[in-house]
Amino acid sequence: MSDIHNKKAAEIIKKVLYITLATISEDGQPWNSPLYSAFDKDLNFYWFSDHKSVHSSNIKANSKVFCVIYDSTMKEGTGEGVYFTGLASMLTIEDEILDALRVMDTRVGKAKERKAQSFLGENPLRVYKVVPVKFWMNDDEKDENGKYIKDIKVEVPINKLKELV
Repeated sequence: MSDIHNKKAAEIIKKVLYITLATISEDGQPWNSPLYSAFDKDLNFYWFSDHKSVHSSNIKANSKVFCVIYDSTMKEGTGEGVYFTGLASMLTIEDEILDALRVMDTRVGKAKERKAQSFLGENPLRVYKVVPVKFWMNDDEKDENGKYIKDIKVEVPINKLKELV
């Protein structure tokens, strides 16, 4: 781990509004969804989706998820991303839903008057949360001449990220 990776990971998390969420179905089929998301002080990420969407159904069957945050507008060979595993769930408690909506609205500077009931009952949209388990970034290992050897994973401690975001 390095302070450079910690700072870069925090910059990416703060800058990029979308995460790519990977889930898996009950029968083992992978699914990947780009989602607008926002995070709180504990680095829990929130979004809302139709509760019948593929990723929502997958989360109901298996809460383990894999997420990537990266800037897709970067030139080839210059991009960097933050990766994390976590446990996802649909929020069903009104106060938790309202807190999540405030986090999402604050991220983009829009104050919307939403009611938790709009995300419960017969309504199709639900609010989801992923609690991260482990963060990392990729880097490369080089030999003594600076020549690329292989890609490596560099863990970014959650407690360090919480301080930086």
